[in-house]
Amino acid sequence: MADPNPPVETATLPYGMAAIAAAARVIAAGGCVAVATETVYGLAADATDSRAVAGIYAAKGRPSFNPLIVHVPDLATAERLAVFDPDALTLAEAFWPGPLTLVLPLRHDAGLASLVTAGLDTVALRVPAHRAMRALLAATGVPLAAPSANASNAISPTRSEHVLATLRGRIPLVIDDGATAAGLESTIVATIGGQAGGGATILREGPITADALSAILSKPIATRTASPAAISAPGQLASHYAPNKPLRLNAIEPRADEWLIGFGEIAGDDTLSATGDLVEAAAALFEALHRADASDRQRIALAPVPTTGIGAAINDRIARAAHR
Repeated sequence: MADPNPPVETATLPYGMAAIAAAARVIAAGGCVAVATETVYGLAADATDSRAVAGIYAAKGRPSFNPLIVHVPDLATAERLAVFDPDALTLAEAFWPGPLTLVLPLRHDAGLASLVTAGLDTVALRVPAHRAMRALLAATGVPLAAPSANASNAISPTRSEHVLATLRGRIPLVIDDGATAAGLESTIVATIGGQAGGGATILREGPITADALSAILSKPIATRTASPAAISAPGQLASHYAPNKPLRLNAIEPRADEWLIGFGEIAGDDTLSATGDLVEAAAALFEALHRADASDRQRIALAPVPTTGIGAAINDRIARAAHR
C-alpha cells in the first residue's frame, strides 16, 4: 500500500517578502507552512478549508481532532467570526495583538471549516503580534489555523531547527525568523458571557498571567481544573461531537432506517472519500455527520475507516460521536 503521507522536500527561508510570498502560495494551494509567532512556531493553513486543516493533523500525526486556534489580523476580523461579550472585548482590547487566545461562541456565518472547531459551537481566536505571522495573514487574506509546528507529543518549537527536527519531510516550507520571544504557548481564556457579573476562566496557562487578566477585568479569574467532570474545553469528554441520532460504526451496508456514510469501496448516501483518501475523509467528517443528522432517516451508519495515519484521529472522533 502506498504511503498516505509520502515525504516532501522541506525548504527553509529567512523571513522576508520572498518567504511570505512563497508561504502564501502554499496556503492558497491548500498546504501548510511553519511560521514564527511570538509564542512558538505555528503550523499554519487556511482555516476556511477543511482539507487544508486536515493536512495540519496529518503533518503533525495529531492523535485526535482537537480544536485549533484561529489567527486573525485584528479585532474587527475576530468579531466577524465570533460573538464577543463585554469581558471578551475588554481582554481583546488590552492584550491583542499578543499571546492571548479567547474561546468564544462561533457565529453561524463565520465560514470556518468545521474541522478547525472540531464541530463545536465555539472557536478559539488570537490576534498575533509577531511580524512573520502578521505578514502571512496579510498576504493570504484568510484566517489561519495554526497549532504548534511540531509532531504530536514532541516539545513545542521555539526555533526553526526545532520544527525541522520533527516535521522535515512532512511540510514544504519553514519561515525562519529566529527564536520566539515568549517560548510558551498562548494563554487560553473562555469568558462567561451572559451570566450575571460576567467573568473569565483560564483554560490553559500561558504568558499572560491570571493576575494580569484579573487586573484588566477588575475581578478574579478562575482556572479550569483537570478533573473530567469539570472539563468543558473542546475534545475532552468521552461523548462528544455526537449527532442527535444513534450512530452505528463499521457498517458494510445500511439498515432500513439508516443513512450510510461510506468510505472507499463502500458507497453510501454520502461518503467521506470515495477514493479511500484519509486526509479527504478527515476534512469531510464533521460536515458528513451534520448532513446525516439532518436527513430523513432515524439512524446513522458509518463505514469502517482504517486506523493508519490520520485514520486514528478519525476513529477517535467517530468513537466519541457514537458514545452514549
